Amino acid sequence: MKFRDLQIIEPIQKALKDQGYDQPTPIQEQSIPILLAGKDLLGCAQTGTGKTAAFAIPILQHLSDSHVTDNPRRSIRSLVITPTRELAIQIADSFTTYGQYTDIKNTVIYGGVKQQKQVKRLKAGVDILVATPGRLLDLMNQGFVSLKDVEYFVLDEADQMLDMGFIHDIKKVIARLPKKRQSLFFSATMPPAIVSLSKSILGNPERVTITPEKATAEKVEQQLFYVTKGNKIKLLIHLLETDVITSSIVFSRTKHGANKIVKLLLNADISAEAIHGNKSQPARQRALSNFKDGTTRILVATDIAARGIDVDDISHVINYDLPNIPETYVHRIGRTGRANASGIALSFCAVDERPFLRDIEKLINQQIEVISEHPYPDDSNEPAAPTSKGSNRSRSKSNGSRNSRRKNTSSRNNRNSRSRNRN
Repeated sequence: MKFRDLQIIEPIQKALKDQGYDQPTPIQEQSIPILLAGKDLLGCAQTGTGKTAAFAIPILQHLSDSHVTDNPRRSIRSLVITPTRELAIQIADSFTTYGQYTDIKNTVIYGGVKQQKQVKRLKAGVDILVATPGRLLDLMNQGFVSLKDVEYFVLDEADQMLDMGFIHDIKKVIARLPKKRQSLFFSATMPPAIVSLSKSILGNPERVTITPEKATAEKVEQQLFYVTKGNKIKLLIHLLETDVITSSIVFSRTKHGANKIVKLLLNADISAEAIHGNKSQPARQRALSNFKDGTTRILVATDIAARGIDVDDISHVINYDLPNIPETYVHRIGRTGRANASGIALSFCAVDERPFLRDIEKLINQQIEVISEHPYPDDSNEPAAPTSKGSNRSRSKSNGSRNSRRKNTSSRNNRNSRSRNRN
């Protein structure tokens, strides 16, 4: 199927052609007809599958069809809520790109910066507002944002919203929306809390599910390194100096850890920058821009900050710290498996991260290939009876019994610590 087969109006078709877009991704192919028909949508899709265009194109088309007669003063008719500043900016940029040949205007609001410029753009009138929850509520309470004319509502990255503690803010916003509207709900995972939230937002939605959790893991080459915590940075530097790693996101569990990794990489003459919640908005945007244009080779990120990173051609994802939520591992490694691309994910595993590893392998239903020959092996914790593989390195499949000697501690209890580690 081609974009021209989806009944998209000519101005948007022209913008898509300018971007070199010819064939829609699966979520675009399935979602666009549903949304053009005016139906609610519940979508399960990871970042990188093309879902922004899947909802931006129909919204632009609906607004463009009725703009002149229905909205001469440009009140907000479409609201998109997303968890992070970076993702909000990228979504707004997408609306601008796809709508460049229409008369539809959008703007983005987010916290961490002064509000004056954002308020000025709102007063000038916009059709589409992309917002993070905190700044949106703040400007609503000050009287600068009215939602009474919203016809199209999008809640994006809903699972991350809940993880970041935005559930109460979201419910306050929903209470201020008109009852009659088209609603779109996107989430990478669908745990019970997300399903419950979706029912409070959607009427009788159509469902689209793209890229099951384990699919991303299957198309990304994964390797595991057993290493002590103290030697992780040495191993990282070794890999960056010896392997062909053109660009990489290195994941740290904490903001302090991300800063420390960057400092040590810079000391080793490896270009790196950190992106996390404690960084100012200009610093985060500068780091992301430098990474996109190749000025910075390594971007060290925490999970929440990384949700807004949409960069093609990332050769490697490196899990410096294994995540304590297995789904997070899938999201991380998907950064190097964008759309139909493949990639390489390297993971470091210390002793106290073994429970996390067990949960990850259970979720993806495969054992991650172990690289047993490297300069900083954690010999005391190597799995039993490694199997050689490859001409340059001896590798072993992770053995299901390698953790039987460890205490039977449930990793689910460790997950409760995520609020202490949240960026």
